[in-house]
Formats: sequence, C-alpha cells, structure tokens
Amino acid sequence: MTRPITAHIHTGALRHNLARMRRAAPDARLWAVIKADAYGHGIARAYEGLRAADGFALLEVQEAERLRALGWRGPILLIEGVFDARELEACSRLQLMHAVHCEEQIEWLAAHHAQAPHSVFLKLNSGMNRLGFTPGAYRSAYARLAALPQVASVGHMTHFADADGTSGIAAQWSAFQRATDGLPGERCVCNSAATLLHGAGEAGCDWVRAGIALYGSAPDFPTHSALDWELRPAMSLRTQLLSVQQLAAGEAVGYGFTFRAEAPMRIGTTACGYADGYPRSAGGGAPVLVDGVRTRTIGRISMDMLAVDVTDVPQARMGSEVTLWGASAGGAVLPIDEVAQAAGTISYELMCAVAPRVPVVLDEDLYTE
Repeated sequence: MTRPITAHIHTGALRHNLARMRRAAPDARLWAVIKADAYGHGIARAYEGLRAADGFALLEVQEAERLRALGWRGPILLIEGVFDARELEACSRLQLMHAVHCEEQIEWLAAHHAQAPHSVFLKLNSGMNRLGFTPGAYRSAYARLAALPQVASVGHMTHFADADGTSGIAAQWSAFQRATDGLPGERCVCNSAATLLHGAGEAGCDWVRAGIALYGSAPDFPTHSALDWELRPAMSLRTQLLSVQQLAAGEAVGYGFTFRAEAPMRIGTTACGYADGYPRSAGGGAPVLVDGVRTRTIGRISMDMLAVDVTDVPQARMGSEVTLWGASAGGAVLPIDEVAQAAGTISYELMCAVAPRVPVVLDEDLYTE
C-alpha cells in the first residue's frame, strides 16, 4: 500500500472559477494565468478546467510548448517577454504574443529576422518598480516598436501592486492612462484582485489576467474569503491518520516538546510533513479537517508527519481522512487562505510548494453544492 497522501485537482472548480471571473469582467477577454506549472496544479491538469479561457498567460517558452502540445491553438502571452534573443524564433514558431519591458527586448526584435510579424504588449512601470518602461520613456519605446517591420501590433499592459490593499489602483491607473492616452492598441491591466475589487470596466481593460482566483483563493484575504467571492478550491491536499494516542495532562508532543497537553486529550499523527510541501511554520494551531471536522495542528511539523488534536473527533481512528486544505471527500471545505495565514504566508506559496513525491489525482467534481 502506498503512503496515504494525495493532492486532488478539481477541474470542475477551475471551470466554475473561470466563469466567476468572466462575470466580474463581462466586457473583457480573459487570460488564464498558468505560470509556475499552473500555480502548482499542473498545466495539463489545469488545461482541462480552463480551456474555455480566451488565452493563456505564462512565463516560459517551455510552458507554451506544453500548452500547444495539448492542442491549444488560441492566444498565448509570455508575460515577462523573452529572456534571450533566440527565444524570438520560438515565439514565431509557436505564435506567441510577448511582453516587452526593456530596451534590450526592443533591440532583439529589431535584429530578428521574423517569419511573421510579432504581436507584443508594451509594459509600463506605473509604480511597482519591477519591470517596464517609466512613464517618461514609454511613448518613445512605443514609437520604436510600432515602427519595426517585425512587429504587427503593440498593446499596453501594467501591473497593479496594491489592488487588494489600501493604495488601490487609482494612482497606477492614472499613470497608465496618461502614458497610453491616444495610443492605439489593446489594454491588458487587471489581475485577480483588480478584476474582483475594481472591475475591468472601471479600469478600461480589453484583457484581464486572472491568476490566483482561478485556483480558488481570495486575492484580498482576509478582507474577503473565497466563499465571499464565490470561488471554489481547485486543489485539495488530503492524507490519513497513521495512529491515535491518548495524552495525559502535562505530556508533550513532537520535537522540542513545544506542545504540552493542559488536560487529557486525544491526538492523531498524520502522513504529511514539510517534505510534502506542508509548511513547517504551520505547526501549533493551523486548521485541519479530520473526517470533515475542523480541528488544529499541535507541536512541530516533522519531515513526514504532523500531529493534530482529535479530542473533539471521537470517531477518529487510524485511516481517518485528514484534509490539510481544500475539500474533504465528504464535502467540508477548509480554505487554503486560512492555512496560509496560520503559516505566515500566502496561498500561492502553498500551492506551488506541494512536493513531487505527493501523488496527484485529477477529480472532475469538487464537493456537494
């Protein structure tokens, strides 16, 4: 028998979340962002749930090749552009759109012998100060790109740094409007947070880039939960209890004796640890579900095991299901955002960190309505 831990990817949830994001941006086309192997869900698995998107946005040519091999013939956008001049040939071969965020990428295009003209999105640094041309340099960069015979069209894009925070999008959106005023080309602006909180119409988007919301996480948690946004978890990490033990008051659990029972209690040991991608920082109080009942981790997370409090789960025994995040087999849901918060991180990191040794199962359905 194999070790009882499995990551379940729910294609029905992906389809549901895609439709939810469409409702938030009814007049815009939607890029489904599948970088980082679809946020840890697997590009091939995510494709089954997201193929109704208008296009896919990703990071690397290799990811684009995998997507084309799956049969996708629609738009693909390299959201950081090419990393080397030689990748422009792959953009021609695979018919990829790509971002242009620096002078070097313009120079590579100018020297490229294109099989067919490229469609690009020029990136504005509207205040995040990560990638893109400053507002003062933007129009000059646009003019250079638009004049190249290697370029068929130039769109406009930027990235909001605090769409889910107190700053909002107003200052960056204003900078984007000023920099692109009067210039032809499609606008690609909103991420998940901006789309849900501010709307694509408000931000004047032709395209929105939906990322984390597609996978069932609230982009502005804890202000709103995934349930508030009507999002469903696309990944469930499940394991089982390996043993159940009775502790007397004063007895300790795990490495370092960081937890001691204040009263008699029952604890369960599960087949999951930090080598599976579960964060070590989630020890001592992160929520879990045991047979669908909400409880908590106790003590330190080990490499291959962690302990949970099953005092209030009287039916818990060896083999009982433990849901670390997502949906239990019985339909109870533990939002990944809550686990991430307990671990002092964000849902993105948990999704991307599931270890290769964890078997993955593709589930069509998710949980009962």
